[in-house]
Amino acid sequence: MERHQVPLYVGALAVGAVVGRLAPGAGPGLEHAINPALAALLYVTFLQVPAAELVRSLRAGRFLGAALTVNFLVVPLVVAALFPFLPGDQAVRLGVLLVLLAPCVDYVIVFSGLAGGSAERLLAATPLLLLAQMVLLPGYLFLFLGSDLSGVVDAGPFLEAFAVLIVVPLAAAWLTQAWGARHAAGRRFAEGAGAAMVPLMVAVLFTVVASQVPELDDGSGRLGDVVRVVPFYVAFLVVMPVAALGVVRVFRLGTRDARAIVFTGATRNSLVVLPLALALPDGLAVAGVVVVAQTLVEVVGMVVYVRVVPRLLP
Repeated sequence: MERHQVPLYVGALAVGAVVGRLAPGAGPGLEHAINPALAALLYVTFLQVPAAELVRSLRAGRFLGAALTVNFLVVPLVVAALFPFLPGDQAVRLGVLLVLLAPCVDYVIVFSGLAGGSAERLLAATPLLLLAQMVLLPGYLFLFLGSDLSGVVDAGPFLEAFAVLIVVPLAAAWLTQAWGARHAAGRRFAEGAGAAMVPLMVAVLFTVVASQVPELDDGSGRLGDVVRVVPFYVAFLVVMPVAALGVVRVFRLGTRDARAIVFTGATRNSLVVLPLALALPDGLAVAGVVVVAQTLVEVVGMVVYVRVVPRLLP
């Protein structure tokens, strides 16, 4: 499965879209499965990062500095340049901001590795990137949307997502590592859990798409909203490698680290921010579909990146 990850992920998206169209009644049930599936995926992701390695990663100053700069300085500037051209609907704008301002922490590691990037450094930086985006995202949303944001966005879902998707999986992963360090049974369990990463990613992608596709069939014009934001997602994927290369030069990174920085700048955290979008009031429900649309565009873009990035950084 690891050798065929990309076809499996694309297939999961396609099957999810078909199921969502043919069995729209399953959407609400599948929506409830998103958070548990994501938590399981992030648990096995964190399980690959020994606690000691996480501490050592914090000493990789130039790489972490480049990752934080590209994600939390360069990306907001790129989004700010695109923002005036977005559709005027508040829910659509909120969905685009939620997804584009949050760096990916899951399949970015896979695609970066396929392109010869430092997947291990990205993996070790994952908890830091998750923590940083949860702390900074509310502030960025306020900057872009102003005081009106307080009337529609509740802090509760952000805190819940941080606990369920970050604190609990990370703590469980470290407890599992401690168990494995002392007992053979713990090591075997950790190895088996690590082997579940690809199936869990497939399950998450399928569940996300199958649960959200029915939202396009309610006659509310949401399909048109989604179609209008696709060019912005494509533009983001085109601009970010150029912007990331500038960051790479400033921090004087080697080839493998540079490739990883390009990927972390371009891939977004649609799977983790989706629960936040789904927790919005009914009047902003289209934000969830807008987030999922970014996933569909991005997975295709990552297939292209795997071939193009090694040529940009040979």
